[in-house]
Amino acid sequence: MTDSLDALPPLLTADVDGGTFRLRLATRSDLPAIVGLLADDALGAGREVGGALDPYERAFTAIDADPAHLLVVGEMLLPGEAAGTVIATFQLSFLPGISRRGAWRSQIEGVRVAATYRNHGIGELMVQWCIGESRRKGCSLMQLTTHKTRTAAHRFYERLGFEASHEGMKLAL
Repeated sequence: MTDSLDALPPLLTADVDGGTFRLRLATRSDLPAIVGLLADDALGAGREVGGALDPYERAFTAIDADPAHLLVVGEMLLPGEAAGTVIATFQLSFLPGISRRGAWRSQIEGVRVAATYRNHGIGELMVQWCIGESRRKGCSLMQLTTHKTRTAAHRFYERLGFEASHEGMKLAL
């Protein structure tokens, strides 16, 4: 992937609240905005600590080098502006599996929309794009995790057709 925004075609473009919302692949220069979005709530503020971007840059390099992983930003372009402002992000990964007769699945993570743009349909635009892209790539299911305390997120995903079918577990290493 290149770091030039001019070389990155939009993945999706939509009119939202008097502006143009567009999804595009993230560039290294988007990392400060992405980290800011990830840290913009009580859970994220506790996880995304420390000012150095080094660990994020290493992760970006790995994601960028692997076509099975997409790091995407959503930007809002308002009339009269030359460049958009990053207001949303997510990561979409495509995972092969032996179960389900060798089915591929997609996993969406790190879904964030800036607080001032929540409840304007942007999250739904992003997830619907992910669903379409997952189908296009031949995935038979899409999965995600969301913290148990994020009840509004649970309602959002359920409204889009996701089911709380499994109990997730993690082990901090």
